[in-house]
Amino acid sequence: MQMWILVINPGGGSTKVAVFNGTKPAFSETVEHPPNQLVRFGHVLDQYELRKSAVLLTLGKHKQDPKRLQAIATRGGPLKPLPGGVYRITPRVAADIRHGEYQTVHPALLGPLIGFELSQELNIPAYFVDPESTDEFRDIARVSGFKGIQRVALSHALSCRTVAQETARKLKKPYEKCRFVVAHLGTGITVAAHVGGRQVDATNANDDGPFSPQRTGALPLSGIVRACFSGHYTEAALLDLLTNRGGLVSYLGTGDIRRVETALDGDNKQAELVYRALVYQVAKEIGAYVVACEGKPDAIILTGGLTLSKRFLADLKKWLAPLGLKVVVYPGEAEMSALASRLLAVLSGKDKERSYDKEISLRG
Repeated sequence: MQMWILVINPGGGSTKVAVFNGTKPAFSETVEHPPNQLVRFGHVLDQYELRKSAVLLTLGKHKQDPKRLQAIATRGGPLKPLPGGVYRITPRVAADIRHGEYQTVHPALLGPLIGFELSQELNIPAYFVDPESTDEFRDIARVSGFKGIQRVALSHALSCRTVAQETARKLKKPYEKCRFVVAHLGTGITVAAHVGGRQVDATNANDDGPFSPQRTGALPLSGIVRACFSGHYTEAALLDLLTNRGGLVSYLGTGDIRRVETALDGDNKQAELVYRALVYQVAKEIGAYVVACEGKPDAIILTGGLTLSKRFLADLKKWLAPLGLKVVVYPGEAEMSALASRLLAVLSGKDKERSYDKEISLRG
């Protein structure tokens, strides 16, 4: 099916923009937003005009006439809890984001806002796909160990489901009959269990799991409590440290695995220890999620920016070898093509569109 689809993917320091004709990209570009450009904004949503302008300027740069576009696909962001799927961006979606009806702040929230406004201007439909707030958890996965605090489903759901479905196709087995451990290994890390076509458990990169290039992952609780009451941090400052300046950045001053590898080649002992700990923590979490599959997984699936490092990948596979499971790798990430293909499946009738308004009403 041929259809001109605009794909918008706002991230922490960039806005990815692409146009697809069916599943073929006409172009794909990442517009960088340096820290000195973003620092003047008090809230992520204040970046709206900057990000929308980036989309329109990129379309113009690639000589793409907006009037030719037939649909828009975007990331959803950490919205209210929702089952995975493809959702039409309705006035209620935009209103909920503007009124703070979401779980946490992330630039991905700008995607539905930009998509909605452009859809109104161009008179075409706009959709978000598998938002970070995709929640298909088993009830037992929500229990935290302290009454009043639940484990929250916030993950790289789009990336994880995309590679899980592709692996099922390679195995010539329905995704709904597969068991997978999926690890998205990027700036933040998600390790998830996919069982019967659902993501039944997953780490929340802001709360638990292994540390990552920029995030701390799970930390010793007593240390966190003492930090909170030390008087050295405001709530906002501590949250920023945990989610933007933790992990590799905290120890080595960089979240770039290429720079870490350069330090390793220079016989930097601190870099070697921290790097080995990163690989170890990721492998340990994957092992835990083998248990969460409630049966032998069909495969362990690895994707995300860290998988572009041959050294990291080789070292991780050594830790995983005793599990005796098939390991499938999708280097980097393919969220832009995934957004286009998932929307195309709905528009061609191969998949069903989900209703945000209905889901929110059902969940109260």
